[in-house]
Amino acid sequence: MKNKTPKVDDAAVLSVGGRDVRVSHPDKLYFSKQIKFSKLEVVQYYLAVAPGALAGIQDRPIVLKRFVNGAEGEAFYQKRAPEDRPEWLRTVTLSFPSGRTAEEVVVDDAAGLAWIVNLGCLELHPHPVRSADLDHPDEMRVDLDPGPGVAWEDVRRVAQEVKAVLEQAGLRGWPKTSGSRGMHINVRIHPRWSFSEVRRAALALSRAVERRVPALATSKWWKEERHGVFLDYNQNAKDRTTASAYSVRPLPDARVSAPLHWDEVEACNPADFTVLTMPARFALMGDAHAGMDDAAGALDALLELAARDEVEGLGDAPWPPHFRKMEGEAPRVSPSRAKAAAEKKAAEKKPRVKMPLIVVANSKNKDEALAGLERWKAGHPEVAKLLAVDDVLVDAMRGRFSTWTRIRVNLRHIPEESRPSQETPDPDDAPTEKAPARSRVRKDAADADGSAAVSE
Repeated sequence: MKNKTPKVDDAAVLSVGGRDVRVSHPDKLYFSKQIKFSKLEVVQYYLAVAPGALAGIQDRPIVLKRFVNGAEGEAFYQKRAPEDRPEWLRTVTLSFPSGRTAEEVVVDDAAGLAWIVNLGCLELHPHPVRSADLDHPDEMRVDLDPGPGVAWEDVRRVAQEVKAVLEQAGLRGWPKTSGSRGMHINVRIHPRWSFSEVRRAALALSRAVERRVPALATSKWWKEERHGVFLDYNQNAKDRTTASAYSVRPLPDARVSAPLHWDEVEACNPADFTVLTMPARFALMGDAHAGMDDAAGALDALLELAARDEVEGLGDAPWPPHFRKMEGEAPRVSPSRAKAAAEKKAAEKKPRVKMPLIVVANSKNKDEALAGLERWKAGHPEVAKLLAVDDVLVDAMRGRFSTWTRIRVNLRHIPEESRPSQETPDPDDAPTEKAPARSRVRKDAADADGSAAVSE
């Protein structure tokens, strides 16, 4: 990889594998709070770890999650491939649960990797399928998502339980930090099973881990029922993606999703893996997941476990809200609302009973939403003292075009006469679900090459 002389429009041109890749506004800071890291330096980071990063995305359709204003700006998802793209960049047509289709980018080499990073793609979001067979995943993804206040050591312990269940099923898991507070465990599988079957296997795995460590792990979809570490089986539903290995996450220290060997899990710290430290680790140790493609396994044992669960009364679990109602799925309504509806039906004259949830903040900026929570606590100090850790629900809301943060407080531990009423959330600037106006998109993406149309 070699830098050519920057052009007059302040663009750097990199020669990557014999192809020229233009990096617009190379000096623009993509990280500025805790470390200073420019757009060009982000591209150079990915090129330094390219063999590892490509192993997670190569030959796969990829969703472009674009941070055109850097890590501290608002991101948006772009599924359709930009019209203004190099002729050497491949695409495939992917279908979605809604029935729509989109032509998505497929990255085959380091030049393609550099090109999508120039669009503002800090994170890499590949689908778990290869371009030759878009209906049968070759990867099951185990996403360990810790709830508020859950210690990192609990995440590591749950990861070890996942490893044990996988080994019993004849499968090998490949762990990595998520780059945030959680951990991902990827499992290479033969592409024989549909998305629904892979999700069913992941649900059976999640329930098995929950039975092993019920105080630490949960497979419950509804946040009001969760505790500890949530095993998000729905990441295996069609059209869901997670940040792949070596992805840069939009945190102030620019930490990355770091592939690990299992003997590293017990003592690892997510903060140790950043854009500043990962290139040296990669140069010294190589890719910890280098053997994944040679370790494909079968889902038969997990699907047998799912069948036993069903016989014992554990049917399907809720799907993500934008999916159609599935056969055998329980009513897609939160337990508190279901309970209230049942009680209302049983006795119309009785007051409606539901979980006492209030919304305290809605914002497209998570830090601002958390600041609003602190202001709410300061305004209700006696109430705040009685809240349990899991009474504060921080929801990452993913719409079709953007993400935002909702913070709710469960007042179940507060005496009814002392519960504060619902107030106007502070802040209350969550984005709408409307597609951004064409002029707005063009302005937001003025610094990026390629089309900025956000679409399914």
